[in-house]
Amino acid sequence: MTTSLSTAFSVAAFIIVTLSVFCEKPAHAFLVKSPRACNYNYRHGTCTRVSNDDGCINNACNPTRRNFAAACLSGIITLLPIVTTNKAASALTPDQASQSYDTYAETYDKLDGGSIATSLGIDEARSKLLGMAKGNVLEIGVGTGLNLASYRFGEGGVTSLTLVDISDGMLSQAEARIQKMNIDKSIPIQFVKADATSELVNIFGENKFDSVVDTFSLCVMGNEGAKKCIEEMAGVIKPSGKILLVENTRSSNPLLGSYQDMTASSAANLGGKGCVYNQNVGEMIDKSKGMRLETEESFAAGLFRSFVCTKS
Repeated sequence: MTTSLSTAFSVAAFIIVTLSVFCEKPAHAFLVKSPRACNYNYRHGTCTRVSNDDGCINNACNPTRRNFAAACLSGIITLLPIVTTNKAASALTPDQASQSYDTYAETYDKLDGGSIATSLGIDEARSKLLGMAKGNVLEIGVGTGLNLASYRFGEGGVTSLTLVDISDGMLSQAEARIQKMNIDKSIPIQFVKADATSELVNIFGENKFDSVVDTFSLCVMGNEGAKKCIEEMAGVIKPSGKILLVENTRSSNPLLGSYQDMTASSAANLGGKGCVYNQNVGEMIDKSKGMRLETEESFAAGLFRSFVCTKS
């Protein structure tokens, strides 16, 4: 839920991480291409990063490490028939999600996050986006509360916080985390069990929150559930408010995108905690009722993206 990068990245993430380990570089250095990243030459150990005219990064490893990485990729390609399927990925129902995440709650932090998440730039994306949250804030799919440390509490930041999840177990873990944090007692914090695909407006009313936050929950809801959730978020945000999202998305890299399409169902069912990780969230926002996309930022070749939206 909160990070729900989960194991659904599976082999795609392993490819990236393998290359980063054997080139002694962060994984996102191999995927994120931007002019800012190409304005210099960089040498570290046996790897060289060289800028070129088209704004892309060329990375060269020594032959031994390059050959090892190639061997890993070959092995993964051999395994593709085992993990690929033509069957469309299906999300968990609300009841299934509630039961499933109750089971994961106590060990969730070990399953998601960690060094791989850091290498892919997730911590950076989380901190950057959640630093924008202010006023009366709603976070859906709070999970164990992995986002809580990224909020700025107090004047100019979060002045009240409502945390929603469909799992009692997750809410218990988030509450335990809150108890260990040094948050001003004057800031009201409430925990609400709810289905974010259908109950937000009914529970909280329209135009209620200054900021609405979600990180990595839409994939668990499936495409139809995600569309409904987007409209629920649009309903509860104030006209002047911001909707802040970090989500799993279909990669902008053609090879990784095709891989995600082939493995989405297997990844969701085999360790992905129901996460359909090849959604086109930007398109969902564009076609939604009541929400307008302001900015979008891509990380790790578009394996996940952050979105800043407003009420339309």
